Amino acid sequence: MAKATTTAPRLKALYATQYVKELQAELNLENVHQVPKLEKIVVSVGTGKSKDDKRHLETVKNTVTKITGQMPVERLAKKSIAGFKIRANMGAPVGVSVTLRGARMYEFLDRLVNVSLPRVRDFHGVGTKFDKGGNYNLGIIEQSIFPELTFEETQVLHGLQLTFAIKNQDPAHSRALLEKFGIPFEKEGGRR
Repeated sequence: MAKATTTAPRLKALYATQYVKELQAELNLENVHQVPKLEKIVVSVGTGKSKDDKRHLETVKNTVTKITGQMPVERLAKKSIAGFKIRANMGAPVGVSVTLRGARMYEFLDRLVNVSLPRVRDFHGVGTKFDKGGNYNLGIIEQSIFPELTFEETQVLHGLQLTFAIKNQDPAHSRALLEKFGIPFEKEGGRR
């Protein structure tokens, strides 16, 4: 019986063969283990409407499943908020999330950069703010930019939050890594 051969995702192979060496030289790093590395991508969607409408929650779950190729996990409220009639860890879910790692993470990033982001209307690049740990958050206003979805599946609009968790020493190193992967950052002081 012949073994099935699987090839590594394009960005993962490029990172291992080319980007690590280039980043080590560009960032003046002594050790190859100091090069920034993408650990995971978390895709999350808030479902505030689903408290009253179960169809909205199911639509969001189906959308996230099609976009990521992985079943999302329902998230409950972490804090009690009396004004919104929410109790911690009780009641309807307030959102869903998916954590992508390994091959799925690189394939999702490749589709995001090369197919989905170019479909955004009046696109001038993504923001340049990183958190203290060097992680990057990207908000997408509506899910219709993903070609995996049909017109009927985009009738109920909702946004997505993408969090890129990066193992690094400095936010500048994180930006250099994401630029290598092709994330189009907006230019300083103006449009891209």
